[in-house]
Amino acid sequence: MKTPGRTRIKVCGLTRPGDVAAAVDLGVDALGLVFYPPSRRALSLDHAAALRRQVPAFVSTVALFVNPSVAEVEQVLARVRPDLLQFHGEEPPRFCAQFGVPYLKAFRVGAPGLDSAANLLAQCRLYDAAGGWLFDSYSAGYGGSGLSFDAALLAAVRGDAQARPVVLSGGLTAETVGQGIAAVRPFAVDVSSGVESAPGIKDADRIAAFVAAVRASDCT
Repeated sequence: MKTPGRTRIKVCGLTRPGDVAAAVDLGVDALGLVFYPPSRRALSLDHAAALRRQVPAFVSTVALFVNPSVAEVEQVLARVRPDLLQFHGEEPPRFCAQFGVPYLKAFRVGAPGLDSAANLLAQCRLYDAAGGWLFDSYSAGYGGSGLSFDAALLAAVRGDAQARPVVLSGGLTAETVGQGIAAVRPFAVDVSSGVESAPGIKDADRIAAFVAAVRASDCT
């Protein structure tokens, strides 16, 4: 269930210094850096470290991985020093928890085995050490697709007393995020393609509109 208070906002897939500055200025809570080589938003260690240096205190940096090796995660931790890890693939619980850094576990809602409310909750419960459970749409590209999912599949998660903080993702835009917040009442929302003019190219006006829509939803 949603924690009382404002809905936190994460913008993921940042690639440009100006986009980091715009997101920070607009009050975004967390910034996502992608370390999944097939993604059009993927960063090198040097590029990511340079962006990380721009992020001020009290704004979190999140490193996103998809089925990485231990060495890949450790390299990012050493060079980029993210505040939070996000595992977006099929990483088992023990893998996610071994780095001594808080982590989010993403679930691709509608994927085989995650296509019913009961199955989704059962899988989520395996990650009881996660700092949050992030729910994204099922696509071949592991996020950033702009696709949404049926929020009704989160019914069992929302009703579970042991649920971790819920992060809603998948196809969110300034036009749709209010409906998603009303349906799920998440702790946070995560947006990528919904605030872009092209993959990896964020649009400050779209970020501003998204933040305003979230804040308006918090007032209802």
